[in-house]
Amino acid sequence: MTRSANPVTESSGDDGRMDRVLDAAAELLVRWGYRRVTVEDVARHAGVGKGTVYLHVRTKDALFLTVLLRSQRRLFGDLADRMAADPVVAMPWGMTRWTHDRLQADPVARVLYLGDAEALGRLAHEAAATLGELGRVRNGIVREHFRLLREAGLVTDDLPVDEQIHSWGAVTFGFFLSANTAGSEVDPFTPTDPARRGELLEHAVRALLAGPADPSGAAAVAGRVADLYRPLVAHIDDEWTRRAR
Repeated sequence: MTRSANPVTESSGDDGRMDRVLDAAAELLVRWGYRRVTVEDVARHAGVGKGTVYLHVRTKDALFLTVLLRSQRRLFGDLADRMAADPVVAMPWGMTRWTHDRLQADPVARVLYLGDAEALGRLAHEAAATLGELGRVRNGIVREHFRLLREAGLVTDDLPVDEQIHSWGAVTFGFFLSANTAGSEVDPFTPTDPARRGELLEHAVRALLAGPADPSGAAAVAGRVADLYRPLVAHIDDEWTRRAR
C-alpha cells in the first residue's frame, strides 16, 4: 500500500490542526480563488490562530502549494492502490475513467488539472515550476506504463508510443473541457450527468487504444503498473518536506 502519512503534519504533534488548515485553504482556493484568500481567512476558517499556519509554512504561496501537493499526493497514491486492486484501472480507459470520477470529487485536483487561471491566479506560475519536475517524472512513468501494455498486446502499437500518449491525452483533456459547457447552447451534445460523461470517456479511450489481447491479461501486469506510480508519492513527499518548516 502507498504510504498515507502526511509528511508535513505527521510529526507536528498538532492534533490535526494543520490538516484542518489545509482543508480550509483548499476550500477557499476553489471558492474564492488565490488572489482573494488571505492567510488570516484560512486560519479563521480552520478555527486556528494565524500563528499556527506559520508554524508549518513560511508564506501564503507555500501554504497553497502545499494544498496542491497534498492533492497530487492523494491522487497518485490512491491511483496506484486502485490499480493494484482492480486491474481494469491499469488500462488507459480504466485509468481515465477513475481520474474523471476522482476529479469530480476533488475540486483542487480539477482546478490544477485544467490550469484554472481564475482560481490559481499568480500561484499558477509557481505551481508550474514546483510541479514541473513531478510532471517530467510522471511522463517517464506513463511511457513505461504504455510500453508494458503494448508488449502484452493490451493496447495497440499502430503509433509511436509518444504519439499514442498524445492522442490519449488530447481525447481526455477535451472531455474534461467539454464538461464546462455541458448542456449549453455552445455544446448541447455533452451530457450534463458526470457519470454518463465518465462512461463515454471510458468508451472513447477504449475504442482508441484497445489492443488485440484478451483484456483479462490486465491482471498479469496491473501490479507492475501500480508500482510504477508509487515513486511519485515519494517524490511529492520530498518536495513537501523541503517546503515545510
